Amino acid sequence: MIPIAMPFLENAEAEAAHQAVLSGWVSQGPQVAAFEREFAATVGAPHACAVSNCTTALHLALLAVGVGPGDEVITASHSFIATANAIRYCGATPVFVDIDPTTYNLDPRCVAEAVTERTRAILAIHQMGMPCDLHALMAVANRHDIALVEDAACAAGSQIRIDGQWERIGRPRGQIACFSFHPRKVITTGEGGMLTTSDPECDRKFRLCRQHGMSVPDTVRHGSRQVIFEDYLVIGFNYRMTDVQAAVGRKQLERLPDLVSRRRAIAASYAELLGNIDGVALPVEPEWARSNWQSYCVRLPNRVDQKAVMQSLLNQGIATRRGIMCSHREPPYSSEKQHHDLRQSELAQDNSILLPIYTQMTEDDVARVANALRRELRQ
Repeated sequence: MIPIAMPFLENAEAEAAHQAVLSGWVSQGPQVAAFEREFAATVGAPHACAVSNCTTALHLALLAVGVGPGDEVITASHSFIATANAIRYCGATPVFVDIDPTTYNLDPRCVAEAVTERTRAILAIHQMGMPCDLHALMAVANRHDIALVEDAACAAGSQIRIDGQWERIGRPRGQIACFSFHPRKVITTGEGGMLTTSDPECDRKFRLCRQHGMSVPDTVRHGSRQVIFEDYLVIGFNYRMTDVQAAVGRKQLERLPDLVSRRRAIAASYAELLGNIDGVALPVEPEWARSNWQSYCVRLPNRVDQKAVMQSLLNQGIATRRGIMCSHREPPYSSEKQHHDLRQSELAQDNSILLPIYTQMTEDDVARVANALRRELRQ
């Protein structure tokens, strides 16, 4: 069986988790602090704050930039539902706009047309690890004096060229970037997330709210030679990462360049093997972007039965996923009046499939997937 994804975890991660368990400190502690420092240094961000997953990261990010009841946040429907849910957690309304069909990312022109007096933020997704057009989206945000938050759940290790210089996603060009360490991502801690920001006040808010609004972290209280009584300054959350997860994350972070390099090689092989099939559209990497290829999305020819293709590949031992979901088609959002055309988002969900891509794939595995898809589309 060739799965859609597989985390790359070896003895180094197991030993790191083992040592964290034996240390006696398994909740948020010194390993989390070290992971935060190392992640910030890796992406070039002044601040990084670890949390329990990317959904909680998105929630804290939106709260930090002031999103609340009555506000609107412009985003893509064509994203995992957590993107829209995080907006709802704040009591705000997601305003869905369409995507660029070549990159599957927000179309900046659609974003600009959707801004109203109620717009508080743009929540931009680096979909499947492909950097979105931050330059154009920053221009919209700056013109209207609204926040830009990056949903970088899939984008650890991706790069973008801005002002002639290559930099990693996570050096925030908006106010905040949010990452996921779910097992389907390039690096994993099992579950886990990270927020990066250049704003020390945002970082302070993250750290306060992730731990119940506690004025003094437990790491400080336990390390003090004097008795300290904490206060609870705001209504916060339990959004902490454990030291066991962070210990694994530190080892994964060391592997990040090699993991991305292997995925880019697999994506190049797919492009070569699938590049001349009539009607098939392969993913496009803009000249200013370097994707980590968290996923590899293929657009099928018109009138091809997406589900039938996926079932045939599964019968041959090859797992796939349908194109990225559209939140506006799901019950929590389907009753909302839509003011923007989402045709490209719907076509992407209905006509695309994600092919297997993970570090352990061999060239024979890649060829097996490509040849199976080629045979199916000839029928």
